[in-house]
Amino acid sequence: MGKLDHKSVLITGADSGIGRAVAFLFALEGADVAIIYHSGNQDAESIQKDIENLGRKCIIFQGDINDYEFCEETTQKVISQFKKIDILINNAGVQFPAESMEELKENNIGQTFDSNIVGMILLTKVVFPYLKEGSCVINTTSVSAYQGHPELLDYSATRGAIVSFTRSLALQAKPKGIRVNAVALGPVAIPLTQETSDDKKEDSAKPALERSAGPEEIAFSFLFLAGNEASQMTGQVLLPNGGLIING
Repeated sequence: MGKLDHKSVLITGADSGIGRAVAFLFALEGADVAIIYHSGNQDAESIQKDIENLGRKCIIFQGDINDYEFCEETTQKVISQFKKIDILINNAGVQFPAESMEELKENNIGQTFDSNIVGMILLTKVVFPYLKEGSCVINTTSVSAYQGHPELLDYSATRGAIVSFTRSLALQAKPKGIRVNAVALGPVAIPLTQETSDDKKEDSAKPALERSAGPEEIAFSFLFLAGNEASQMTGQVLLPNGGLIING
């Protein structure tokens, strides 16, 4: 439908899962897409080819968003090629399930915070000066930010931080006409969540729709927040979680 014609998008973690689905949908709606990914060259090259086959531009960058210099260099390259950034989607994330507090590993805790929230803030800091009135930032968080998760203590903590970051940045960005929102994932069938999928739970513990969503279903929440239909939404979190009722 051309909802994002003439828009340029920078998205992290788009070589697979939610990010890949969002990148493809945004390209389908007319956007040029820049992708940052940490590993998985073949997957990144595959989505790049898929987007280019739609007649849109797609550039890919491998690196670590926790590296401030990488964030600066990548942003400059995107500006050089696309001349602008209209939409920033902070989607990259990791998780390391642990059944008990004693099993939490120090290195995994650091990596979880670096990947999920520190890197997000660093990249947003670098990109933000290039955003203009009408631009938007969309962050990926999780239902675990609200209801917790017994196997994902550090991951849930970062997802809660993302909600607070989203709401705070929205207040700061409001006078500039820049919208900042988030999407809180419920059960989704993606590689990241294979070990903790709600599809493995007893029926009584599953969400109302009793299945994990596909990433393509979730992608439309991001499209809504990026489009003109969401012009009155900022500091908000969409909850496409299959019917889980949560506070917050």
